[in-house]
Formats: sequence, C-alpha cells, structure tokens
Amino acid sequence: MASNRLRQARNARGWSQRRLVAGIEQYAQQHGLDVASTASLSVYVSEWENERRAISTEHATILRGVLGLTDAELFETPVKTAPTSTSDAYDELATRIDAARAISASMVDVLLSQTELLRTMDRQLGAPQLVDQMTAHLGTLQDALTFAVLPDARRPVARALAGAATLAAWQALDVGAADRAWRHYELGKTAARDADEPAFLAHAMGEQAYVLADADKPELAIALVQEAQREGQGRIPPRLVAWLYAAESELCALAGRAEECRRALDHAAAALPACDEPRDSAMPSIFLNQSHLTRWRGNALALLGDDQAVNDLYAALNGMDPTFVRAQAGVRCDLAQAHLVRGEQIEAVKQLKEARLLASRTGSVRHRRRIERLTQGM
Repeated sequence: MASNRLRQARNARGWSQRRLVAGIEQYAQQHGLDVASTASLSVYVSEWENERRAISTEHATILRGVLGLTDAELFETPVKTAPTSTSDAYDELATRIDAARAISASMVDVLLSQTELLRTMDRQLGAPQLVDQMTAHLGTLQDALTFAVLPDARRPVARALAGAATLAAWQALDVGAADRAWRHYELGKTAARDADEPAFLAHAMGEQAYVLADADKPELAIALVQEAQREGQGRIPPRLVAWLYAAESELCALAGRAEECRRALDHAAAALPACDEPRDSAMPSIFLNQSHLTRWRGNALALLGDDQAVNDLYAALNGMDPTFVRAQAGVRCDLAQAHLVRGEQIEAVKQLKEARLLASRTGSVRHRRRIERLTQGM
C-alpha cells in the first residue's frame, strides 16, 4: 500500500496533483504505455495519496520515472524474499562467480559506454526518468564486482562501478533522495579503493561534500573536500585538482568564508589546464574548462553577495553548452541572487522564472528548493 511519501515527493517538487497527472501522461506517451483518462488519473492520485487505493506495479513504474525515486523511497512495504535451500544457494553462488569471470575487457567497455549514455541523458533530461535504468546498471556492476574473485578481474569492474555510483549519487541528490545519494557515494568510494583509483576516490569525496552542504553542514562539507584534496595530492590529474578547489570555493562561500573562497578560486584557476577541452579521458566524470570555471566563480561570488558576480554569470550563460539543461537552472538561480544583491528585483524575478521552468523540466528538487528560498527572501 502506498504511503504519504507520494504526497511528500509531489510537494517537494512544488507540483499540484494536476501537474503530477500531466507528468504521468507525458511519461506514458513517451514510452508507449496506456493509462487511464485524465479524470480517472486525478482520482487515482488523490486515492493513492490518501491510501485508499493501492498503486499497481504498472503505475509504480511510471511514478518512479516521473519522480526519480525508488520503490523503497516511495513505499513502505517491505520486500519479501523466498527462502533458498542450501544446495540451491551453492549452485547460485557458482553461477554468479562464473558469470563474473565471463565479463571481459570489451564487456567493461560496454558498461562504461552505458554510464556515458546515462550521463548525457541526465544532463539533458534530468534524473527522474533514469532511476530504473540507473538502478539496473548499478546492480549489474555490483554483481560483477561482488562475484569477481581475482584482482585483475576486479579492478576494471570496480573502476567502472566507481564512476557509475557517483553519477547515480548526484542524480539521487538532485531529486531530493539524500540517503540514497550518501550511500551511492560510499559505494563509489569503496569501488575506487578496490580499483586503486585515487582520482575516482577524490572525486566521490568532493561530490559527497555537497550532500553535507545541502544538509546545512557547510563546515563539515569543507573539511571533506579538503580531505579529498589531501587524498589525491600528487596522484590526480590537474583538471580534477582544479575541480576540487572550485568545489571548495563554493562550499566556503556557502559558509561565508570569503577570503578562503577567493583563495580557492585562485588555486583552481592556477591548476586548470590551458586547453579548452572540458574533460580528460582518464576522468570522464567531470567537466571543467575556463568557461565552466567562470560559471563556478560567478556562483561563488553570488553566494558571497559580490555584485560583480553578474558579469561572470552572464558570460558563462552565453557560452554554455545547451545540453547542460539542469546546470542552466543553477546559473539562473545564481543570477537571481546576484541581481537581488544589486537591488535589481525585476531582473531577479525574470531569472527565477526561467530557473523554475528549467527545474520543472528536469525534475530537479535541489534547484527547486533553492528557487523557493530565493523567492521567500525577496
């Protein structure tokens, strides 16, 4: 039986029941699924939220795709597993070990390609529609690693899992599933250690700091990203060094530590490679070039209340890759905050309107929360 978590998930997005119904209809149309009429769906949503109607398996699949939450986050019903005999358990273990041994280097490349595809879709469509694909992808990688026996078989799978887990964690954070985000980052860190990949470990730690920041623990977040810098010292590529400093600058800005924020920005600029290429083949999880760093600088200055942030942010917005749809919502929020500092309320309202549309388009609860905070502060 559904719990009131459905209502909570809807409210977290600032959606009315009508907006949720529209999301269900849109998802069904995109995936070739048949659903009830709009009027019937409106009744269903009300009855689901008030626990007067059970959510069917078919509707649960749609709701996961619309809201970006797992069954465990939507429902309180415990999962029941069938008992397994001892002989069956050994047979199953042997089968899983054989399957893990069969994963070749080419198969790992296929799994990495799937991660890259999910990363591209995430940038353009947002996290909600990918929750089932991401869950299945992580499950495949986790099974492969769990039952891979020897180190030469484990390392490439662990490396692939580390990258996929951090992507899944960021998606979870974006839809407001903080516990899932934290656990995925822990999974990514464990996999990075298993793969002996200090860059993947440092990146997972740096992104995990944002979970702490969103939980209103900016000081602890700063400490974690600084620990990530120490963890990777001398062992990670320059672009990641710059990324960690840029993350530190944003977290320092959130904590009101202006001097340290500006110092971290200077360190990021000094570490960033001169080429305009935003990614390294050895570290595909991060995008950072001068344009991205300008955007990050504008974000940090806006958080500090520096009215010079506007120039950086408009420069970043004009040069943004249009596929970074969710990131555009963040820039619009930064611009709204920067305009408010300058007393330019009309421009701030305009930017918040654009940010709200983009956040709704990508299903970003994280940006929605910031938009509401900025709106309440006007």
